[in-house]
Amino acid sequence: MTASRHKPVRIGFIALTDCAPLLVADALGLFVKQGVEVELSLEIGWATVREKILYGQLDAAHSIVGLGLPLRLQQNGISCPAIVPFVFSLNGNAITLSMDMWRRGVRDAASFAKLIRSTPQRLFTLGIVAQTSSHNFLMRRWLMSGGIDPNKDVRLVVLPPTQMVGALSAGLIDGFCVSDPWNSLAVSRGVGWCPVISEDLMPGHPDKVLVTTETFADERKVEHDGVLRALYESCVFCDKISNREQVVEIILSSGYLRASREILRAALVGPFDNGVKPREDVESFYIFHRDGANQPTHSKGAWLLNEFLAHGLIPPGMRELAAIEVKKCYRPDLYHAAIDDMAATTKPVVKKRKLQTT
Repeated sequence: MTASRHKPVRIGFIALTDCAPLLVADALGLFVKQGVEVELSLEIGWATVREKILYGQLDAAHSIVGLGLPLRLQQNGISCPAIVPFVFSLNGNAITLSMDMWRRGVRDAASFAKLIRSTPQRLFTLGIVAQTSSHNFLMRRWLMSGGIDPNKDVRLVVLPPTQMVGALSAGLIDGFCVSDPWNSLAVSRGVGWCPVISEDLMPGHPDKVLVTTETFADERKVEHDGVLRALYESCVFCDKISNREQVVEIILSSGYLRASREILRAALVGPFDNGVKPREDVESFYIFHRDGANQPTHSKGAWLLNEFLAHGLIPPGMRELAAIEVKKCYRPDLYHAAIDDMAATTKPVVKKRKLQTT
């Protein structure tokens, strides 16, 4: 296939372990194989990603699950025909609390509720990466499982993933919900421990998706389909535990994540140390392909809508409009148009390359 005659496809992402399929597709030449020139853009936080999608500074992004729907609903007075034609991963998050909370007897949400009741003079503060992220849903559901009202009994603040560990270390927050490597980094520095991970709290939830726009999908269809095909092949590769050591080396070689090999291995290869007891089996900490992970089904969209409604992100009066827009946002038709003719024959790519190590 020949290289694209258009300008490069600019894809944004945040420095997280679960951006692995994007980095692997780039490193193994899968975009080039599909005839697409891609430019990766490391972003500071999800608010920046949102703004750049809105104003066309990014063509697409490795994104939190709930970024696209609010753009379609014209929340905050602005709108964009955002779509989700591909899902990168299921699961992949953990809740991390400070070691001070451990020393004060917190072991789960119920014991955290007891601590809150015994210290009414203090309002505990917990970090999430965005209100429309699975991290917000996970944190709220975990709190509610212990009888804690997330709207009254604690304070939830939004922070970029890269600032979570520093804020915890400085005592600015008492815990957070985020993707790795930041949970593992907090544990390795002795400032945090993880009471629960996605797999235990909300198993199989969609976490990271490809967000783009109807405009890009229509006007640059060949490149759009090529990106999906490359990402599909990369997710097949990343999902295999036997390939995870190579995935770690590719992430290290990229230079995008400032984390050691040991920290990156924690959630991809294992064991995942929660600060109390290592978890040996991490095969489902991230699900990059199994269980229909990559398909942007309407059921995944319905799950997202239900979470938005449950946590007050959409007023009840907008329910019918939101149900219409979420179906326009999650696009299995675009996924199948790009993927179906290759899915049956796709085999993981193994490309020998000299990697920079740290």
